[in-house]
Amino acid sequence: MTFLSELRELNHEQRHTVLASFLGWTLDAFDFFLLTFAVSAIAADFRVGREQVFVAVTFTLAARPLGAFLFGRLAEKFGRRPILMLDIALFSAFEFATAFSPNLAALIVLRFLFGFAMGGEWGIGASLALESIPPKARGVVSGLLQEGYAVGGLLAGLVFGLFFDHIGWRGLFMIGALPALLVIYVRARVPESTVWKTARRAPPQERRVLTAMRGFWGRALYLVLLMTLFNCFSHGSQDVFPTFLKVQRGLNAHQTGIVTTIMACGAVAGGVFFGALSSRIGRRKGIAIAVILSLLMIYPWAYSNTVAALALGAFLMQFMVQGAWGIVPVHLNELSPDAVRAMLPGLVYQTGNFISALTPTLLSRWAEAHHRNYAQTMAIFIACVAVLLVLVTALGPEAKDKHFG
Repeated sequence: MTFLSELRELNHEQRHTVLASFLGWTLDAFDFFLLTFAVSAIAADFRVGREQVFVAVTFTLAARPLGAFLFGRLAEKFGRRPILMLDIALFSAFEFATAFSPNLAALIVLRFLFGFAMGGEWGIGASLALESIPPKARGVVSGLLQEGYAVGGLLAGLVFGLFFDHIGWRGLFMIGALPALLVIYVRARVPESTVWKTARRAPPQERRVLTAMRGFWGRALYLVLLMTLFNCFSHGSQDVFPTFLKVQRGLNAHQTGIVTTIMACGAVAGGVFFGALSSRIGRRKGIAIAVILSLLMIYPWAYSNTVAALALGAFLMQFMVQGAWGIVPVHLNELSPDAVRAMLPGLVYQTGNFISALTPTLLSRWAEAHHRNYAQTMAIFIACVAVLLVLVTALGPEAKDKHFG
């Protein structure tokens, strides 16, 4: 396939950079999802309600924009590579410390700090990888990087299933410290971005945020709106789906696990496919096609009744949803000025994620208030978000194959 040939054309250093950035986001997501799997066990241990433990997830999301800004600015000043290593070491350390939380308050504080570190990884890793490769390979690499999140979720589920009964929730968070080993790989194999090195030669005043963003503030607000819709798109199609399978379709835990695993496979495949496609037809057009096709997947995704049909519907829906998402890293990086490329994409992404964080809660309440009709709730929500997302994407700018540096 053509996108495989684009990856094969990368040189040795470029492949190491892409792999390190992919693993960084994968392991970051792995650490994030471990908490979502362990909510019930933590609630029982601390003798609190599950909804109280979910406050820790909210604090994690709230801290991510702060981390995106601070670590992004540090990466602009000191380089992508050292700050990426610092970021990975910090989120791994906070993950490990979570295992020793004496109470819920301490756990919430530690998850806030984890979210702070997590917020920086996506923007720095994406800028490092995309600045290091030829423009024609950006699309497929973008899709690969973004779907590290889905792979991280799969790994978290696998580790939970294999080890939870033996080591408990505290042991899971100890395993979550293993991503720190990635620092060794980055230190040994990954070079610094040549684009960043070139940008450092510019006069200091040109590297300041206010100077770099002159004329781009409207675009930044547009990107926050775009990422809010994108995050509503993913939260709305993923987060309450397991509850829908169990409550409305009556699937047991094993069947739900099979369907959600197949769903994650669709996400990875879609992200890589549409990411690569965007290098040929354009970023906005690629996003629009994936989102429009998601409208056609609503019926098999929400209204199927058998396990096989639900799995197929979930695969197809996430192929389209995450297909659109696979274009996001390259689209945001190409729309960002050189001097703030490590900061701006991550900041607008994490801000949009925080704004949309209540989506699963609101959808769940809406469905419960309408006789637990999750299918209808999800279908209406995704249809509305998809239409808005297509319109906002079409009305926005594009900078496909922009020269970096």
